[in-house]
Amino acid sequence: MLSNPIGHSHPFPFFECRPAFAPEDCHVLERAFSVDAAWQHRDDGFYSCFLRDVTDELPPAWLREVAVRMRELTKLPLLDKVQVTVQRVEPGQAIGAHTDQPSVGYELARLVLMLNEDWRPEHGGVLELFESSEGPAVAGVEPRHNLAVGFVMHEGSFHGVTAVTRSRRSVVFNFWHAANSPELAAAVQELFNAVHFSELPSALDPVMEAAETTLPEELTFRASLAAWALHRWGYDPATLVEGYRHSAGLPPKGVLSEEGRAAVRLADWVAELHQAPFDLHRWESLRDELGDLEPLERLMPIWRLCLPNDC
Repeated sequence: MLSNPIGHSHPFPFFECRPAFAPEDCHVLERAFSVDAAWQHRDDGFYSCFLRDVTDELPPAWLREVAVRMRELTKLPLLDKVQVTVQRVEPGQAIGAHTDQPSVGYELARLVLMLNEDWRPEHGGVLELFESSEGPAVAGVEPRHNLAVGFVMHEGSFHGVTAVTRSRRSVVFNFWHAANSPELAAAVQELFNAVHFSELPSALDPVMEAAETTLPEELTFRASLAAWALHRWGYDPATLVEGYRHSAGLPPKGVLSEEGRAAVRLADWVAELHQAPFDLHRWESLRDELGDLEPLERLMPIWRLCLPNDC
């Protein structure tokens, strides 16, 4: 399974394997295309195809094996959770360049298995990789039978599929990072579900007013969210002020305890997750900074979701 991968670094890290799976596994996956079930038609301008979720049609033990192998290949703490969709691109359809950069709670890694016998160049359907959304493709993988391509999704993982002249079949495996689980998404949503900045202590008013006159709105809003998180967690006004200053990129003015510094860093992270996609490199910085600390008791639920033990 996914043995002898060939790694590439340009335009972003990805690997390919062929043969990717045993013939009997391919037969099971091929049957998913012939099941009499409803297909979802996607046609939103740049993304045109048919797909359906087949996760529940596949053996759970086998999916766990695939997850284990992807953990080995990506060297990331991926969950056992795997979602699998089968995808058909029909003649005339294509998929434009996009990244699928993961928001909070969304999958981070992807494996695309091609299942197309006797595919020829004139059939199209090349999986193209780009440096940007507007530039030309700099790498391409033909959808040959039992060939798989794997990569980690991020802001620069632009990929797409060229138009086809015959039906193109692929199976897409999606994997979640342990620190970007659906449970974390629910916790972040609950934390910021009903934000009332008017409830923040008046000690914040001067620093917020000064920041809002000189800093971008997106930055000051994130800083306000970080202060709100600290408020919801029960921290004192001084910690809220330092949390706001940290997230706004302002130099600290007060001296915080180790717990206060950790809480400020975690508040900044969840505020970022509420606004922006999951950034693996920023998460790794958070892990390196806080990973050796004992989880703070009052922050235990969100701490365990952001910094799981197995990371």
